[in-house]
Amino acid sequence: MEPSEFRKRKRVGIIGGNSPDIGSIQNARELGKLIARAGHILVNGGMGGVMEASARGARSRGGWVLSILPGQSREEGNPYSDIVIPTGLGYLRNALVVLNSDILVAIDGSYGTLSEIAYARIYKKTLFGLNTWDIPGVISLQTPADVMNRIQKYFEKKL
Repeated sequence: MEPSEFRKRKRVGIIGGNSPDIGSIQNARELGKLIARAGHILVNGGMGGVMEASARGARSRGGWVLSILPGQSREEGNPYSDIVIPTGLGYLRNALVVLNSDILVAIDGSYGTLSEIAYARIYKKTLFGLNTWDIPGVISLQTPADVMNRIQKYFEKKL
């Protein structure tokens, strides 16, 4: 892929828990596949749980995964990432995940995910949710297909 083509692709951020339930793992993997099939770049925090499952799904369909890690070593991330950016920032890297995403999806999650939700609201990013925090600003949906349909509609309006 040419650099200019890569730069033009939409970026979908998936944020979520490191220790999710099985349903959230399945949702993350399926959404990763759908994101790749649509030709978008998946952005996440590069670690385990929802992040690894979504990356694995995207890679299984030939998609690109950009992972922004909390630690200082590229080796700390999951094996399904194409571009790995170590930050040494810990949870502060959550702002970078949000800023490098055109739109976000929260799946499961605890307080780290809640901080990413807060950054999404601060930076006025559209945010969908699957089995995550039920708070204002999170548009709760039921299935990965529902989420992908809404993402596509969002991007069509922005063209």
